[in-house]
Amino acid sequence: MKAHTNKATAAGLLIALGIIYGDIGTSPLYVFNAIIGNRQITEQLIVGTLSCIIWTLTLQTTIKYVILILRADNKGEGGTFALYALVRRRRKWLVIPAMIGGAALIADGIITPPMTITSAIEGLKILPALKEMPTKTIVWIVLGILAAFFFLQQFGTASIGKVFGPVMFIWFTMLAVFGALHISDDLTIFKALSPHYAIDFLITYPHGFWLLGAVFLCTTGAEALYSDLGHCGRENIRYSWIYVKACLLINYFGQGAFLLSHYNKLTVTDDIRQAVGINAFFNLMPEWFILPGVVIATTAAIIASQAMLSGAYTLISEAIRLNLWPKLRIRYPSEAKGQLFIPAVNTILFSGCVFVVLYFQKSSKMEAAYGLAIIVTMITTTILFANYMVLRRINKAFIYAFLIGFFIVETAYLVALLEKFSHGGYITLMIGGIMFLVMYVWFRARKIKNRYVEFVRMEHYISKIQELSNDKSVAKHATHLIYLTSADNPKEIEHKIIYSILNKKPKRADIYWFVHVDTVDDPYTSEYKVEHIIPNDIIRVDFRLGFRIQPRINLLFKKVVEDLVQNKEVNIMSRYESLASSNTVGDFQFMVMEKYLSLDNDLPFVEKMIMKLHFMIKHISLSEEKNFGLDLSNVTVEKFPLVVSPVTNVKLTRME
Repeated sequence: MKAHTNKATAAGLLIALGIIYGDIGTSPLYVFNAIIGNRQITEQLIVGTLSCIIWTLTLQTTIKYVILILRADNKGEGGTFALYALVRRRRKWLVIPAMIGGAALIADGIITPPMTITSAIEGLKILPALKEMPTKTIVWIVLGILAAFFFLQQFGTASIGKVFGPVMFIWFTMLAVFGALHISDDLTIFKALSPHYAIDFLITYPHGFWLLGAVFLCTTGAEALYSDLGHCGRENIRYSWIYVKACLLINYFGQGAFLLSHYNKLTVTDDIRQAVGINAFFNLMPEWFILPGVVIATTAAIIASQAMLSGAYTLISEAIRLNLWPKLRIRYPSEAKGQLFIPAVNTILFSGCVFVVLYFQKSSKMEAAYGLAIIVTMITTTILFANYMVLRRINKAFIYAFLIGFFIVETAYLVALLEKFSHGGYITLMIGGIMFLVMYVWFRARKIKNRYVEFVRMEHYISKIQELSNDKSVAKHATHLIYLTSADNPKEIEHKIIYSILNKKPKRADIYWFVHVDTVDDPYTSEYKVEHIIPNDIIRVDFRLGFRIQPRINLLFKKVVEDLVQNKEVNIMSRYESLASSNTVGDFQFMVMEKYLSLDNDLPFVEKMIMKLHFMIKHISLSEEKNFGLDLSNVTVEKFPLVVSPVTNVKLTRME
């Protein structure tokens, strides 16, 4: 299935508003609040940071993502792993930035819902009647919303997804209207259009550079533009961004003008903020609109969280198919394209969100943890995209200009955000670090196991397998015996499979099937080919599946057999004498080879730890038979020892 990336439609633009811009669209809730916290409001502070916001949105979001990165679509799909799939054959080490970027994006998915929803609910404290509302009350409201939000994920968003676009259109229009109403409060705010004021602020304002960490929050949703490319299409994203950016900037201008005209020279401590009711976003609204404003803001925050959550599901499913993540159960709650639900990931993200809310309690404290994960993802995207441009033979001067220019800008943001490390940034790095460790262990363990896999030439064993098939002195194991093989070359087979058929306990069958699944870089490929090694005796089936296609081998194999029977290429009828006359279809039995770590290994310490962690994770992840969608009633699991590095130096003395 190929996404239409080069055509903009009215429906597509509305869908883009609902799916793409939730995260970046809710940034006005907290950006200026983060900037003015515990600082004196001055013209240099407001104009300087607003100028930084304008040029951050221009450089990072407009130029880097909307104009450049969106060009790197993988058959219409975008995101860290889609980009990695395009460039992974160029350099083996590119898997590391891909894993780091993916892990950081998942960490961001844990921070985003608590941050945006808490920021929205805190708007209630602007109302005089609710000014003294305890923080615990807000925490309970946020936890209630999160619990309902994550519970409803299992049912899919196809039914309510249609309202996301109109709701976000109302949200962005509201941003523009209330921003425009206050721009005239202080027209000096228009100085911010000049980058001179951004540069002057960073150089001359005391500790101005470190405020880049707060400024960066305005562009944290930029990565979603690329991740959700397949849902909306390139041109829909580009055209809708014009409206979104205009609404965001008008609102930021309005916030800046309001702060300068009402709170100039005021130092915004936590006590002053609560006593006066200072909230850069909600202060733009008349008091009678605060309650509807909080409802709209909360709805927009939930939509932003939905976009991040859907992105996390897609990211993990791609990582599973690329062998960078343990196998997990994936459900498809609706027929909508890209709609999937991963219960284990849902539980992990919900637990992480609850922890973040309980640990920080206030959005002003969550800001410290927010942004650090996404800047790491942006840096890895820069590295991967530079390699993509090399593959596309783009002019070297442009590649170096892109790489050096954005590396300098993003490193500056990273350094500024690291200043928040001790204030909560360590939470983000801890979550991202755990996600990266899981990916790295899974990837590295696979490389270690591949040293053990021994392939043999199929031709050397064909006659022996035929003899076994015709040997009636051996009890028949099944009419059709199917093995899953990892051998890319159809002329080869794993030695362990031959050992299983001929040596361990001879398994006699009428037809032996060898099924191979190849994950390809094209996201929606779904193809197969058949090789009759010995017609009606030994058959190999190769599936080529895209990294976004679930390997439901039971269904796919059934379809292949139906095609072969229809073309009269195979006879699947039972060959038992008592059943053959009644045209009974023979039984099909899948053989799954399950590895366990043998004690007869002599691995270096690091590899030993990696393999132990791998099997610990494997123990709680999905089994091979469930991962391949096999009918458990037709599966035999055969365990065999994994001896990667056999012990050779055995000291043993014979006694007389």
